[in-house]
Amino acid sequence: MPHALIVDDDPNTRQALAEVIREDGLTCVTAGDLREARIQIVRQMPEVVFTDLKLPDGSGVDLFEDLDPSGVEVIVITGHATVESAVNALKMGATDYLVKPINLQRVKAIVNRIPRAGDLKAEIGNLRGELRRMGRFGLMLGNSTAMQEVYDQISRVAPTAASVLLVGESGTGKELAAQTVHELSLRRKHPFVAVNCGAISPNLIESEMFGHERGSFTGADRQHKGYFERANGGTLFLDEITEMPIELQVKLLRVLETGVFMRVGTTKEIETDVRLVAATNRDPEEAVLDGKLRLDLYHRLNVFPLHLPPLRDRGKDVELLAQGFLDDLNQRYTTNKTFPPESKDALAAYNWPGNVRELKNYVQRAYIMAGAESINTAAVPLQISLSKPSPGTSVTIPFGTSLAEADKQLILATLEQCGGVKTRAAEILGISLKTLYNRLVEYGDSAKAEAATDPNSEKADLDA
Repeated sequence: MPHALIVDDDPNTRQALAEVIREDGLTCVTAGDLREARIQIVRQMPEVVFTDLKLPDGSGVDLFEDLDPSGVEVIVITGHATVESAVNALKMGATDYLVKPINLQRVKAIVNRIPRAGDLKAEIGNLRGELRRMGRFGLMLGNSTAMQEVYDQISRVAPTAASVLLVGESGTGKELAAQTVHELSLRRKHPFVAVNCGAISPNLIESEMFGHERGSFTGADRQHKGYFERANGGTLFLDEITEMPIELQVKLLRVLETGVFMRVGTTKEIETDVRLVAATNRDPEEAVLDGKLRLDLYHRLNVFPLHLPPLRDRGKDVELLAQGFLDDLNQRYTTNKTFPPESKDALAAYNWPGNVRELKNYVQRAYIMAGAESINTAAVPLQISLSKPSPGTSVTIPFGTSLAEADKQLILATLEQCGGVKTRAAEILGISLKTLYNRLVEYGDSAKAEAATDPNSEKADLDA
């Protein structure tokens, strides 16, 4: 039977928590300060500790040195004014935090996850073994040194409640990484909801995030549950977080700090218990400087930053991934097509600016064009030339140019080199097509000439 320790100098808080925890079948002891807590730990090592950050003789964080971080779940308790301290505690190894006045339903949700922790650790151990044998980790594939570092970071953060910020170029597999974090977490039996913030109209994004009541605006003919409500108990993945409107970022921060939100068209608060994983293909600190990401939200999301390496830095993972994609196609269509050695060499020599997404699309094209058995990459040319840049294809940025202006010059120059084809320019730049369109709208008249030469500039291209 799991054993819990509650450390708080307020006797009413200790009693309320103890009643909830015992109702869920755990044994429980309490302490009013660090000295009493250490005595209880010596008597019996708990599986879970609820500790206030501010105690008469120190901080609840001081207990970390008395506990086995790999075997004990630590939930810190704080007031609204010290949420930042709770976030710091998450970085040090705490698995979750509660804000006073304590929401007892959240306590129940946390306690219900505790008995599964041992099984989860065993699962992570099995996945590490699978990685050594096959180069697989959850939903991810690759055995390069760079990816093994990613796997190790995911295995450490997944069992906790810490927010994760995934940073990497477009196509590096950020959504797969987010799904793997979810599958290895205590929330894996609850929903995983993925949202691309750059693909939702700014006029609708608040309604999509938090839901709306019937009649709250024109066209709202029924009640609509938003992403936070649908992801309750599970994980919410917010891709392209820097494309979320600033005014909505304020509301998102409030939800993360309080655990409550309101549907559009009502003042009734709804509780939510979600683990947030966010992603961006931009440098988040530059996004803060450019006014695309609020600094306070960045700090709240950046509890555990995780960088996904580009495919060009993953060595032989190119061959491993290509073979994996081909194996999937062979299995789906009951074929036995293979890559000859020269095709593997061609794949390894290419820079893959579109990363894993571009490789997957290429393997599918090559599979379709191939004969009965062998795949000839020479018959399916890669989209971007491997030759060195010709004169006139470089961009000179004078010293003192602002980041926003340098960003603009690079985007417009890349679009020109791609003949106005936005899909290709977005791949080279490592951004989504929607993000490229948003940038061009910001640039206004200076980008209209480029758009006019784009044969794919119709709305259908954007929707695709």
